[in-house]
Amino acid sequence: MSRDAVGEWRKPPPRRVRAIRDRLRLVYGIPLAKPHRHPIAELILTVLSQSTNDRNRDVAYLALRERFPGDTWVRIRDAPVDEIEEAIRPGGISRIKSARIKSILRAITDTPRPGSSSPPGDLSLDWLAGHSVPEAQRYLTQLPGVGRKTAACVLLFALGMRDVPVDTHVSRVATRLGLFRPRAPFEELHDTMLAITPPGEELELHLNLLRHGRRTCYARRPNCAGCALTRMCPKVGVAAPPGR
Repeated sequence: MSRDAVGEWRKPPPRRVRAIRDRLRLVYGIPLAKPHRHPIAELILTVLSQSTNDRNRDVAYLALRERFPGDTWVRIRDAPVDEIEEAIRPGGISRIKSARIKSILRAITDTPRPGSSSPPGDLSLDWLAGHSVPEAQRYLTQLPGVGRKTAACVLLFALGMRDVPVDTHVSRVATRLGLFRPRAPFEELHDTMLAITPPGEELELHLNLLRHGRRTCYARRPNCAGCALTRMCPKVGVAAPPGR
């Protein structure tokens, strides 16, 4: 990466972000997914996704739902942690994740909800949709083990609110493209990603950057020769013409 990119980083102009978005569209299309309106499910799914692949995450989630049918989240909250651990074992590090899931569900029940009409003890996150994104972020990141990425997944995928998850793939690709300040802390990455993403395109930019990180812009030995963004990438020392 050039000295300018490292030592004199500036937030990318909107036209550069749009150019990257458009180039990614040519490769991956425009992903469409309506908010599924199940914020607790999204929260638990994101916890299960940590340090594993999508297949193991999904197997663990389905096993959890099958083990605790009916009013699933209340039953999981009140279940012995070893039963939760046994159910989610296919997802890996089940001892840590089971304790975290139980703690999160208990905290949702007990943590005061600013401006919410939900009764005390109600296990719900649906009320977040009536709050601003910063308010919802603050509440979620108070829960045990919930950081900005997990909170962003809940707000974007479940509730359709304006937030953008920054995982390792998004962080790597966007940093190489100069969208993020090099060596910026994780909190700053999320703030920057949200600031530069055109409104209404949060889902598209997140998913297409993630796909690019998984399929082309690998952590080691990225496939620069086969990359649709090569001409726009400071990492390879070639910048695209303005507006492209």
